[in-house]
Amino acid sequence: MKAKQIRFFSLDENSESKKKSEKSVAKSTPVTGYISATGKLVFPAKAIAQLGFDPSNNQFKVGTQEGKRKIKSLYLIPGSEGQESTFELEQGAKSYGISLPYILQKGGIDYADTKYNFTVKPFDYDDGVTGYELKLTNESPKPAYTGKPRGRKKINPSAE
Repeated sequence: MKAKQIRFFSLDENSESKKKSEKSVAKSTPVTGYISATGKLVFPAKAIAQLGFDPSNNQFKVGTQEGKRKIKSLYLIPGSEGQESTFELEQGAKSYGISLPYILQKGGIDYADTKYNFTVKPFDYDDGVTGYELKLTNESPKPAYTGKPRGRKKINPSAE
């Protein structure tokens, strides 16, 4: 007969004060940014501080999910200055940005007419390298449906 795997509890797991502090830590504000009218991914200075970027030497590889025609998420992977095909995080007045106008246009993002925001979520990319997923959201509401109504025709009793 084989011995069963047993998980033992620690003293810390049995204290209530520990649980309350974990809940407050878990609710951190999401890191956000936006796409400017000129096609730049704009990160406010506060977002850069929250993500822990070093603005002086930030080079990023930029990518999207393979096989998708329309961009819904962008992925930033930290790179080094010597690497090819990395984009530089440029400093603006109160923010930092990566200029990607042609890539965004090819991906079907009309940044000139529509304001896009994104939320940044870190993920494990490869061998301890942390990548960042920028999930795009469109600020403009969906246009009202103007086509024919679906389904059976309604009977109008006043038409008799």
